[in-house]
Amino acid sequence: MQTIIHHSLEHTFYSRDIPVLKYTIEFPTFLSTCSQTAAQTANAHYASVAKEKEQYCRTVLYPQAAEDARYIEDNIPPFHTYEFNIAYTVPLNYGCITSLYFDQYTFMGGAHGSTVRTSDTWNFSNGRQMQLGEFFQSDPHYADNIQNYIEQRITEHLRTEPGAFFEDYAALIRKTFKEENYYLTTDGLVLYFQEYDIAPYAAGRPQFLLPFGPG
Repeated sequence: MQTIIHHSLEHTFYSRDIPVLKYTIEFPTFLSTCSQTAAQTANAHYASVAKEKEQYCRTVLYPQAAEDARYIEDNIPPFHTYEFNIAYTVPLNYGCITSLYFDQYTFMGGAHGSTVRTSDTWNFSNGRQMQLGEFFQSDPHYADNIQNYIEQRITEHLRTEPGAFFEDYAALIRKTFKEENYYLTTDGLVLYFQEYDIAPYAAGRPQFLLPFGPG
């Protein structure tokens, strides 16, 4: 079993007393009864990613935000502060398996920001990230079958909510499907798509549950 310890990196950058960029980068570290060596592998990974994201904020987003703000005299109209936030959720932490996903939100002005989701499923008995195919070892065509299942689910959904997905959703499913875009819950395996992959922005990140079979 894993004990999860929460961490965050936070800072607000100013330019001419105007808050031009605020970031919050959340990340976990783990203690594990399965293998502390495996936990150290995961901890090093997330600490490194957090530092990389922080460096991106400092060297890319901050200079860009400061440049945009310099054209606003006396902060009138008020500058819309850039935002960069990463938050994580742990939908499954059972035995030696921990599955989590990260939502990275970026706002750089405009009507709304954008969010990108990533996810990892760790086997803390060996320190490896589990691949989607490991759950379908008896099915060499699992990717095609999953895509067909998602297409069927969308077709059914559109009967009650027309326009919820793009018209060419069947082709877009196969174009944008990525095997790494999954996480586990107590109910099954969830596959997700990014904003605009297969549906308008209002749909967020469409996701589809594949329930665990018997046993």
